[in-house]
Amino acid sequence: MRHLATFDDRDSAPTLVTADLILTVDDSGPRAEAMLTAGGRVVAVGSREEVEAEARRRGIEPRRADFPGATIVPGFVDAHAHPLMYGQLLTWVDVSPEQAGSIPEIVERMREGAHRLPPGVPLRGYGYEQRNLAERRHPTKEELDAIATDREVYVMNASGHGGVVNTFTLDKYGITRDTPNPEGGEFFRDADGELTGELSDAACNVLTGLHGVKIGHHGPNFHLGDEPAEHQRQLDIAQREFLSSGVTALGDAQVSKRELAAYLAMADRGALSMRVSMYLLSHLLDQAIDIGLTGPFGNAFLSVAGIKLYADGTLGGWTAYFPEGYVGDPCRRGQLYHEPAEYAGLVAKAHAAGLQTATHAQSPTAIAMVVDAVEQVLSERPDPDARHRIEHCGLPAPAEIERMARLGIRPVNQTQHYYNWGEGVEQAIGTPGERFNPLGEFVDAGVPVTISSDAPVAEPRPLEAIQAAVTRVTRRGHKLGPDSLRISAEAALRAHTLEGAISLGRENEFGSLEPGKRADFVVLGANPLTIEADTIASIPVVATWVDGTERHRADVA
Repeated sequence: MRHLATFDDRDSAPTLVTADLILTVDDSGPRAEAMLTAGGRVVAVGSREEVEAEARRRGIEPRRADFPGATIVPGFVDAHAHPLMYGQLLTWVDVSPEQAGSIPEIVERMREGAHRLPPGVPLRGYGYEQRNLAERRHPTKEELDAIATDREVYVMNASGHGGVVNTFTLDKYGITRDTPNPEGGEFFRDADGELTGELSDAACNVLTGLHGVKIGHHGPNFHLGDEPAEHQRQLDIAQREFLSSGVTALGDAQVSKRELAAYLAMADRGALSMRVSMYLLSHLLDQAIDIGLTGPFGNAFLSVAGIKLYADGTLGGWTAYFPEGYVGDPCRRGQLYHEPAEYAGLVAKAHAAGLQTATHAQSPTAIAMVVDAVEQVLSERPDPDARHRIEHCGLPAPAEIERMARLGIRPVNQTQHYYNWGEGVEQAIGTPGERFNPLGEFVDAGVPVTISSDAPVAEPRPLEAIQAAVTRVTRRGHKLGPDSLRISAEAALRAHTLEGAISLGRENEFGSLEPGKRADFVVLGANPLTIEADTIASIPVVATWVDGTERHRADVA
């Protein structure tokens, strides 16, 4: 795998950084107490005496940045997130479980949101998870009609793969009980065939209007448009949240023309302070190849990494593909976005062009389809460092894990998914759901583990994700599965730093603190490797540095 040229150095002043402990995530020297940075890069790591001697040898008189009592780790790498979507949703009405525990509470919060908008402007909410509601179901269009009948109302499910709209929205876009389901999506109906208002995945294309982004059956369509200036505001909000949690680099796992334009505008105004590797949606694959995009391309802050595909839907929204039906609702089977032959053709085309693929797959059937396709393309065009990814990879069969190890396939998991709603997976598919995100099985099989947030499906809180990986205890205190599915704190830290960089193809640039790499690091209020595992999430992020420059400092009371 080729690595990115770095055209934007953003040189920083030479700095001698000290702390009680620096966890480098570098096997050759895992612990240190001082670090010298210059020109945006790490120059030396070691004891204070060693680093000070190196500064003198080089004739450098660095400024000091001392963090007594703190632990420094590499900048967290969130290899799978949706920053613009996250920033956009932070401007919507929050109906997450902490804010709304029932459908009437959702209705009330949305009504309050409507009062803050001009007449006719679409009203959008985000964050409900049906199994967390008192009613244990999705809202209906009639319940959303109680919010407004003269404007669009859309409440997005926490999974991001759909939600519920009011009658006005269905009427506006001409959706009736006789409207066929689009390929890769569904307009849900009740037992009498009437629309309920729930829609999923490709059916969300209707919400993007005549001139919005259309992606067909290549993924869930959450690319709702706003004015360019508003998208810039949303990205600024999202970036502040990522940096405040210690995230210095991320992979945007669903880039359409909307995201690309927004990032370019952000870079043009010099506002991009975290590193973004973009995965273009598969509906753009032919265009990417036509313009000669045959491998990773970009600079240190904005780059194209590969192609994003979808095999099936989401466990949270019960659209992941289980051909035998869900235990919680045998009438639901979920869906595949592509027939196996079509999907294999897309992977083959990307692989032949030198592009890494990152495929969303949750169910055993969908994961096997991905592994089959990767195995086929590697047999035809061998590449020992292709690094094809499976996003989420929630419930792989043991045989598929063994094949992933052999083929070099990298799962990119989100432990906050089971932290937030792991019990719901068991309710949906039964006892096998306790294996959701089987990180311990990956480690035992020699499959590298990468942890990410999938923001906004979960908040970009790496320490919370690390705690979930170590404990497998959910937000409600339920232990999900046996101890064999857990991983150590050391492995979890590596999974959210160096392994994330490897999954992005950028481990030569960041992910660990060693000479020559980017000076991206996080100052923590405690050591995540020695603190009680169930308190890791509570460790404060004191400061976040990118390119040897402080980009975030926590407020001190």
